[in-house]
Amino acid sequence: MSNPRFTGTERYVATGDLTMAVNAAVTLGRPLLIKGEPGTGKTQLAEEIALSLGRPLYEWHVKSTTKAQQGLYEYDAVSRLRDSQLGDERVRDISNYIVKGRLWEAFICDEQPVLLIDEIDKADIEFPNDLLRELDRMEFYVYETHELVRALHRPIIVITSNNEKELPDAFLRRCFFHYIRFPDAATMEQIVDVHFPGLKQELLKEALEAFYRLREVPGLKKKPSTSELLDWLKLLLAEDIPPEALRAADGKSAIPPLYGALLKNEQDVHLFEQLLFMNRRAGR
Repeated sequence: MSNPRFTGTERYVATGDLTMAVNAAVTLGRPLLIKGEPGTGKTQLAEEIALSLGRPLYEWHVKSTTKAQQGLYEYDAVSRLRDSQLGDERVRDISNYIVKGRLWEAFICDEQPVLLIDEIDKADIEFPNDLLRELDRMEFYVYETHELVRALHRPIIVITSNNEKELPDAFLRRCFFHYIRFPDAATMEQIVDVHFPGLKQELLKEALEAFYRLREVPGLKKKPSTSELLDWLKLLLAEDIPPEALRAADGKSAIPPLYGALLKNEQDVHLFEQLLFMNRRAGR
């Protein structure tokens, strides 16, 4: 049986190197570790792989308090104690109190699923190491029921990271790694066209120039991302902002209209205003 091939979808523009990385990970049977700036479509990639290949999707969104065990299963001892006090017959079977995690659900899926482990770097540093055996062997043991759970099909695993902390070397060795580079202007035009087909070229040109000009400001605490550009374009269209209002060559406007969609903290707004002020003085 040949491996499925990911080629992107109508709503997700995947570059050649990204599609190659996805298909390489599938061929090797290794988790695909995706890094990149926030807002570059890391989480959405798993959804699009599932859509493209027609596979079920299981999502595990990691938080700072998440433990690896939760992805396998949890034993609800509190509910069992409460039921025993009430004389409930269910307490005789401990399996009634085993709550399946996302890995378990993916392992017993009748067809090869896509499993997303989202923002793995949010959890404790030991979290990735605690999953090594399960991701390697595609099995785990349920001690309460003396049951060995084996994957019916090896899931296509997509793991995302925002680089909040370093991941262990032992974990990295088991992954196929890909960094989603920030889209260049040509790729960004394709992305915008997916979301806003038929957008006037003059508005698109001015918006992209303003957007990339803003991203190039040195010292920004948070550069605007692809998702923020799309939000901004939606507002520009809703408010019928003309293309000429986005031009900054004359130095009359301090920041782009509706900048709150692009700049997300007061330090960056102040920095941008200072830069424009200095440019004006230099141009006198």
